[in-house]
Amino acid sequence: MRFGVLTGGGDCPGLNAVIRAIVRKGINVHGHELVGFRGGWQGVLDNDRMPLDLQSTRGILPRGGTILRTSRTNVFKREGGVEQVRRTFADGLDGLIAIGGEDTLGAANRLHVEYGLPIVGVPKTIDNDLGATDVTFGFDTALEVATSAIDRLHTTAESHDRILVCEVMGRHAGWIALHAGVAGGADVILIPEQPFDVEEVCARLRRRHDRGYLFSIVVVAEGATPKEGTMETVEAGTDEFGHARLGGIGQRLEREIETRTGYETRTTVLGHIQRGGTPTAFDRVLATRFGLAAIDAAHEQRWGMMPALRGNAIDIVPLEDAVRELKTVPPEYYAQFDALLG
Repeated sequence: MRFGVLTGGGDCPGLNAVIRAIVRKGINVHGHELVGFRGGWQGVLDNDRMPLDLQSTRGILPRGGTILRTSRTNVFKREGGVEQVRRTFADGLDGLIAIGGEDTLGAANRLHVEYGLPIVGVPKTIDNDLGATDVTFGFDTALEVATSAIDRLHTTAESHDRILVCEVMGRHAGWIALHAGVAGGADVILIPEQPFDVEEVCARLRRRHDRGYLFSIVVVAEGATPKEGTMETVEAGTDEFGHARLGGIGQRLEREIETRTGYETRTTVLGHIQRGGTPTAFDRVLATRFGLAAIDAAHEQRWGMMPALRGNAIDIVPLEDAVRELKTVPPEYYAQFDALLG
């Protein structure tokens, strides 16, 4: 049988490990042929294929990014998109393995449920916000990068008696901000799930100064928002899935904090650094386990399903469970760290 593979959405450490596992087991164990589609769903629309074999996937395990490249293409926003996908499947394709986050897997689930296309998913996101799986690969690497950056910010903040704001990724979920902030000893952590009052943030920083701590670290997720009427917000454009293009909350916080407190404040935006580069050992292993389970599911024609980590086991669960709702930080989980902040 011939199966296709695509990587969609933002790049993520571990994608190449998934591809490698799918190809190795698909060829060595099941005897299948694998092809890759370049640029996510755009590659499927264009029927832009490349062979995936043992030679083309040799040495990619530790590499970040994706050898298949990626995009945020939305099949359902393209005129005739579904028909183009159907034609690609009709061109000798027995099934497709789609590796991606909420948007990529949402499209995969819809194509399977509404149009009967044979698709298996693999959950991927550094934000760790997909339902049905305890952890997604990429999160551990992003967390390590963010924590390391916060560790480095501590020394320069203390040397200059500054407030340093560190903006990390996290559109709707604050898992990176919260875990990196706790691990890095941040003094304020702001996440999308909890709208913040900038004056309360400033009050925390003033209390630290009054106690003799003349520097502070503020960690903010890119999707964090102020309570209505407490701080200026900026509207941005949207992508094909209707998501606002984020970024900039760190700089706005910098201006507000310095203006309101008089403390010298600077911002560091980690941005794409968090999802680039070499994946951690944990992410390599998890991504490999997902890839092995995904090719098994395709071999068994378990369409509309995906691998998920449950405890230490890999289960096969419906795609719709992953995309039904985002996995966000529960209020009680966030609250348990409050005693450590400020």
